[in-house]
Amino acid sequence: MENFRNFVEMINTVLWDYVLIFALMGIGIFMTIKLKFPQFTRLIPGLRKMIANIANKEKAEEGKMTPVQALATAIASQVGTGNIVGVATAIAAGGPGAAFWMIVSAFFGMATIFSEAVLAQKYRENKDGELVGGPAYYIKNGLKSKWLAVFFSITAVVTMGIVGTMVQSNSVAGSVSSAFNIPVIAVTVGLAIVVTLILMGGMGRIASFAETVVPIMAGAYILGSLVIIALNLGGFITAIKSIFIGAFTPGAIGGGALGITVQQTVRYGLARGLFSNEAGVGSTPHSHAVADVKHPAEQGFSAMIGVFISTFLICTSTVMVNTAAGSYNSTIPASVMAESATVMTQNAFTLNFGSVGGMFLSVCLSFFSLTTIIGWYFFAESNVKFLFNAKPVTLNTFKVIVIASLIIGTLIDATFVWELVDMTVGLMAIPNIIALFALSKDVRSILDDYDSKVLSGNISWEYKYQNIEAKSSKKKHLNKRVFGTTMLK
Repeated sequence: MENFRNFVEMINTVLWDYVLIFALMGIGIFMTIKLKFPQFTRLIPGLRKMIANIANKEKAEEGKMTPVQALATAIASQVGTGNIVGVATAIAAGGPGAAFWMIVSAFFGMATIFSEAVLAQKYRENKDGELVGGPAYYIKNGLKSKWLAVFFSITAVVTMGIVGTMVQSNSVAGSVSSAFNIPVIAVTVGLAIVVTLILMGGMGRIASFAETVVPIMAGAYILGSLVIIALNLGGFITAIKSIFIGAFTPGAIGGGALGITVQQTVRYGLARGLFSNEAGVGSTPHSHAVADVKHPAEQGFSAMIGVFISTFLICTSTVMVNTAAGSYNSTIPASVMAESATVMTQNAFTLNFGSVGGMFLSVCLSFFSLTTIIGWYFFAESNVKFLFNAKPVTLNTFKVIVIASLIIGTLIDATFVWELVDMTVGLMAIPNIIALFALSKDVRSILDDYDSKVLSGNISWEYKYQNIEAKSSKKKHLNKRVFGTTMLK
């Protein structure tokens, strides 16, 4: 076990200290310039469109999601323990400056996630009456690389269906057990039952659950954080200064007590930022692919909103709660702070609201984790269909594996689980980033097409990739790609 842990640490060092820092920032900056800074020009119109969709209570056809449901499912996966526990571990191990790099990664990540969403829309397929899509499909259909698509799918199934589930259940079990003095086994059983019931309902129940729960839980957490910040206004300016100073000179924080370098600050900021908003990872495109929209660009705008909510609102709230409220202590070495990072945010709520605050945070974390498990299961299932098939026996077997992972996750050391998910998320991101660079011209042309359609007053798109189940017994393969046209109006 110790050898395996050392192996994971070695892979993470290579991935996050050398490869992904440059690749993720690189693709974000590249697409931001190529798309002419959509963060400034497209976010507000996208918000207006989303509000209009909510007000009109739009419905989707069977096997599809409304744009709002797709966004809610994406945010359900984005908003999880990464926004509370992940952010806390980032500033514990990388200092307050890690928060700065989280924000920077999120800003450029908006352009990245826009690209993922529109490519997922363009290259999606129809299997057994349900839309499916994601990086595996735009790698296969866009790059024409089946082996790279398979590699992505394998890492996606492991990351989102197994390791990601372990991270969420581990955080929930520890938090609820601490706040309510409930045995870990009882929390585990309860979580397993709830997740099983939701997964049994399929895409419809997952979409409805996400659409209902995500706004409530996000709003409650942000409101609670704002109250804590208001109660600690005296430490607000100091916290802001520590974030900007720590981003470039972490040795100046706490008189050098942290014992960390700029590289470590950047590494933890980007790694946890990625885990919180998932821009570039290749997870959220699975939900954006099945959105019933008139044009792929529209779902790209919605995807940008997800990053804004996940990082700019929720992660920033967590950072300010910890740095301003006193639960983060800059005079303690980072290696020591990291040991208790998983309950740092919960301690901040307890310090300000007493035991009720700890319970409130625990409930929020439980819902964050629950929605992430559900969202990531949906994404992982799409890759199971890609690798194998959509038969009930296949999907039910995978559900059993997910529930087993949920239970096992509560029994593993929390620090190791986070190291494990860092590794698998990083491996999953690599083929997706390659595809985004290679297909960047497609993204630009889709946005240009949308702008021209807006001017003409006829927003529409022809979906050319559609799988039809082979009916002839002479066919050796189950599915066959054909080129047809499906106009969404």
